[in-house]
Amino acid sequence: MNVLLVGSGGREHAIAWKLKQSKKLKNLYIAPGNAGTAQCGKNVDISDTDLRGLVQFAKDKEIGLVVVGPEDPLSMGLVDLLEAEGIKAFGPSGAAAQLEADKAFSKLMMRASSVSTAEGRVFDRYDEAKAYIASRDEPVVIKAAGLAKGKGVIVCDEPSDGIIAAEKIMVDRIFGDAGRQLVVEDKLLGEEASILAFVDGSKTIYVMESSQDHKPIGDGDTGPNTGGMGAYSPAPVVTDKLMSKINREVLVPIVDGMNRNETPYRGVLYAGLMMTSGGPRVLEFNVRFGDPETQPILMRLKSDLLDVFLAVCDGRLDEITLIWDPRPAVCVVMASGGYPGDYAKGKVIKGIAEAETLEDVKVFHAGTAFSGDQVVTNGGRVLGVTAMGDTVAEAKQRAYEAVDRIQFEGAYCRRDIADKAIRAQTRS
Repeated sequence: MNVLLVGSGGREHAIAWKLKQSKKLKNLYIAPGNAGTAQCGKNVDISDTDLRGLVQFAKDKEIGLVVVGPEDPLSMGLVDLLEAEGIKAFGPSGAAAQLEADKAFSKLMMRASSVSTAEGRVFDRYDEAKAYIASRDEPVVIKAAGLAKGKGVIVCDEPSDGIIAAEKIMVDRIFGDAGRQLVVEDKLLGEEASILAFVDGSKTIYVMESSQDHKPIGDGDTGPNTGGMGAYSPAPVVTDKLMSKINREVLVPIVDGMNRNETPYRGVLYAGLMMTSGGPRVLEFNVRFGDPETQPILMRLKSDLLDVFLAVCDGRLDEITLIWDPRPAVCVVMASGGYPGDYAKGKVIKGIAEAETLEDVKVFHAGTAFSGDQVVTNGGRVLGVTAMGDTVAEAKQRAYEAVDRIQFEGAYCRRDIADKAIRAQTRS
């Protein structure tokens, strides 16, 4: 069948790369895509937020399935528009996508579903948020309630820093309209993990292999949050026993809660968790594949991804068995200098082909484009260099060996991706 993939990041390149392997695929279109997705199918010059344009393209090209990658078109209701035209689409409805798009809604749903999360309050006014934060004695987490490309969270060890963060979000609007509402939470202590699951409505939840993201820009989890500077899969912190607990106490209750709310969930459900001394607690829900978690997870997936997407859409996920490569995978993000702040674009990228000559290495494009016949930078997170190995340490070594073969002006990456997993395995 003909498939349309919506999006332009590293997540979308990984999905396109995996879809390309399906025997059921006829033509793959990516809107708008990047220089990497162009190797997997045909890029289409339609923005991922041009909903009407995407629907019309799907009709014109007789698309059998539309896979929606990013959160923006999901929250804007692209899936609803496609289904109204009789076009099959992978992803939640606009109403269900508010689980990510509206952190205040998400907080209410977690409370109503008895899902463990950080204590917190939602504010519409800066002066009220300021007064509340000033009354706190413990570290706080300040979140823009809307979508902020994964950057709308500021962790503050001192309440005074929280007041400054709240002012930046609500008054200065550093995250734009995402900061119209503010969520103030207690800071949770522990190790983070990302759990992604396929959900086909009210019938079946199929949990994928665990992973761990690295949000802060600097080594040792220092500096401001980004969209993600690297990830690995699996995450040793998530044992089989803990995974069962997460499924039982987080995923099942929230899916049931969404059904009771008459916003049934279908697509990928992503739970960002903190493994505290009291058990797993939810930091956030996302309504799509994570980026960069998707890259190492899909490197390990042996099953036909198109089959899985169709099973989710048709409500028959219980018929699918996912097969995973037991070897771990590590993804290192190469970013533009200055990210997550201001950065330059148009820098020529060299060495990708040389990096991919290494065994079990794949370079996923994120912020890239073509300038003539050259690949150039076109975003903050530029590449997701992903490698597999017999151990996490071997996968990490291979990933950084590949990173060192790639050059572009101002290139930056963290050098400690997967170190937590390596330390955990060493202790065990």
